[in-house]
Amino acid sequence: MTTAELYQALIIEHDRAPRNHGPLAGATHASTVDNPLCGDTVTVRVIREGDTITAIAFEGRGCALSRAAASLMTERVRGQSVDTIVELVARFEQFVQEPIDAGIPDELGELAVFRGVRAFRSRRACATLPFRALVAALELAR
Repeated sequence: MTTAELYQALIIEHDRAPRNHGPLAGATHASTVDNPLCGDTVTVRVIREGDTITAIAFEGRGCALSRAAASLMTERVRGQSVDTIVELVARFEQFVQEPIDAGIPDELGELAVFRGVRAFRSRRACATLPFRALVAALELAR
């Protein structure tokens, strides 16, 4: 796999026009995570009502992979329970560590577009950075 193959159309789309990007008024929990090796930083803010994330947004700077991952992640987890989100994050982190030719779990949906990071160890951290920020925010919320 080449780096050109890594940047699928969906990744480019979410990088150029990220969803849920910006501040989140009334956020109940937030966390910022950075990758000092590349300079990417992501802050995730959530509104949690009971056990459900009713709103989520991100801010930060970084590469196309981290921005697209944050955008896709926010779309995927809004309206989900904390337990469901924690399971999804664990499955995504496992997914990006698997061999490039390993299967793609259906439950990942559009997040499967990040299968290319499997071939680039250094890029895995970019794709998982927003997920780590989300987990940290949820840990603060527990």
